[in-house]
Amino acid sequence: MKAVAYNIKDYEKESLAIANGKVHDLTLISNSLNLHTIHYAHGKEVVIVSEDDRLDGDLLEELQRVGVQKIVTRSITTDHIDLHRAYDLGIQIANTPYADRTPKGIAEQTIRNLNLWGSGKCVGQACCCVKECNVANANQIKNGATE
Repeated sequence: MKAVAYNIKDYEKESLAIANGKVHDLTLISNSLNLHTIHYAHGKEVVIVSEDDRLDGDLLEELQRVGVQKIVTRSITTDHIDLHRAYDLGIQIANTPYADRTPKGIAEQTIRNLNLWGSGKCVGQACCCVKECNVANANQIKNGATE
């Protein structure tokens, strides 16, 4: 998959490169994602962000316009992403939910998401879509949410 990772810190570069193993066409950018830096996402299927990148409806619309179909956040939380707008635009969202929060662990989770999507599979527990599916229902039960 073609992906661009925004807000990359120096200590993250090596971990991402090793986890990727030259499988995906991965561009690493130190700039945060915003309307002034969105041009780096042109021609990419996936954008990888940090929790410091704020993805509101306007930015998500622009990402869709330039061809982005999927977003991975290198965080557990998705508070910085308008998940409902992403769903309306058909953009899939994944996070990095596993306990290993080291740069290596986050990089491996990020590339795992790309590998699964590249194989046409669901990202499982990393799925942050708002649509109803077995994964979403299982995550709600696991997190104690009931309706």
